[in-house]
Amino acid sequence: MTEFEHKLKLAEALARKGRISRRDFVQLALAAGLTVPAATTMFSRAVRAEPKKGGHLRIGLGHGATTDSMDPATYPDQMTGTALWGTLANSLTEVDNKGNITGDLAESYESSNGAKTWVFKLRRGVTFHNGKPVTANDVVVSFRHHMGADSKSAAKSYVEAIEDIKADGDNVVFTLKGGNADFPYIASDYHIPVLPAKDDGTADWQSGIRTGPYILDKWEPGVRATFKRNPNYYRPTWFDEVSFTVIADVAARTNALNTGEIDYMDRCDLKTLSMLERNTRIDIDKTTGYGHYIFVMNSQVAPFDNADVRNALKYAIDREDIAAKVFSGINRPANDNPIAPSIKFAIDPQPVHKYDPEMARSLLKKAGLSSLKVDISASDAAFSGAVDAATLYKAHAAAAGIDLNVIQEAADSYWDNVWLKKPFVASYWNGRPVQDLMFTMAYLSTAAWNDTGFKNARFDELLVQARSETDDVKRAAMYAEMQQLVHTEGGLLNLCWSTYVNAHSKTLAHGDIGTNWDLDGMKIAQRWWFA
Repeated sequence: MTEFEHKLKLAEALARKGRISRRDFVQLALAAGLTVPAATTMFSRAVRAEPKKGGHLRIGLGHGATTDSMDPATYPDQMTGTALWGTLANSLTEVDNKGNITGDLAESYESSNGAKTWVFKLRRGVTFHNGKPVTANDVVVSFRHHMGADSKSAAKSYVEAIEDIKADGDNVVFTLKGGNADFPYIASDYHIPVLPAKDDGTADWQSGIRTGPYILDKWEPGVRATFKRNPNYYRPTWFDEVSFTVIADVAARTNALNTGEIDYMDRCDLKTLSMLERNTRIDIDKTTGYGHYIFVMNSQVAPFDNADVRNALKYAIDREDIAAKVFSGINRPANDNPIAPSIKFAIDPQPVHKYDPEMARSLLKKAGLSSLKVDISASDAAFSGAVDAATLYKAHAAAAGIDLNVIQEAADSYWDNVWLKKPFVASYWNGRPVQDLMFTMAYLSTAAWNDTGFKNARFDELLVQARSETDDVKRAAMYAEMQQLVHTEGGLLNLCWSTYVNAHSKTLAHGDIGTNWDLDGMKIAQRWWFA
């Protein structure tokens, strides 16, 4: 490293702390051999990289319903997840912005007895928003909120693996029914934040009192949520205030960003993205994680209870055409597997379900049908472009003798009145960082969010066995068989692996963006700042 390069590195550190002017930095960079544009860009990045306190972060989201509840057991999407969990609350663990599982309210954790026993040690000094210290009993009550025969929690299928949970001083001890090396991932789920325990031994989810970086100011389901910084949070936070506004229409959301009414929007309209990219005051973030845009058939409801009909519908869609026309080539076509290629033990099941109208016709004939007419429900509440994708699907399927009747559903009630209610719908999953979480949440026979109605005894058996298997070769074989079962027999029609395309004001700065959920792992309020 030359003398000038060394000085430039020191100047970059000073710029991050606001201790050197742009002019002086540029002069030093020129002496080190940089051009003026390169030096200016380097200075701007350095300045933006240093977090600063202050400001009101305003986020516009394309989802949220008037039926949304403060009860974390019911959180359906990014509005409740990002606002009422990532901003307001904490779980025992979290997936960081590098994709690693790490402690959150738990300072540390360790397993024994073949991963059947897990001990989580709580951080000391952490308090709820009302000043009450967080105790191990609060954690026990928070998990039990999702347990029991009458539980309707989305996390019920996760906590069913728990045989016992108890407080032991600052520790929480979990005893599982079987070994599970991935249990710390379960403890990170956004449906299982730590809640205050009430005197009657139940969890207080009604008050909105949590442990997170921001304190709830106002909550209007389906409209907005506002928060103020928690001065006693155990980590640094940057914004004074954070607000979320539901703006379901993507054109209105884009206009709000362009006019400065909001600082950040999710789910950009890919058809008009090039226009947004021309706005010099806005940055576009494209983040690929484990998410997927899908159509799901309930395999317990006719005619989708026939595997040949389900597979005919999988061959009757041209995913490449949809990827090009609806997603502008940004999203990669998938092959009816919910496990993203980047996840450990992922496979590409065979055969590949490519567009093949003749194959679709032959499968219908095998099912005893010469043609098929079915409804498919869609709304851009499921994903941006869902209605357009369903319309293209209708055109593709016609060549196979399938008449799809596309029903455009209302966005504000989609997750309550359509998803899990109607038998063939557009949907999406953010995916999960390990296979056990994805399969337990959505494909286990008893899973609360089993939106394809998938019920397979062999699959359920393998799911339990794979959790405690320590031999990677054997575990890989189990997960391969499970992926193949979902691909061949399930009601999942996976259109593509989704790329989160969001936009924000250039006044916002951030580090690495987490890929486990949208909006920086739903932690945007905690991780971002104004430059």
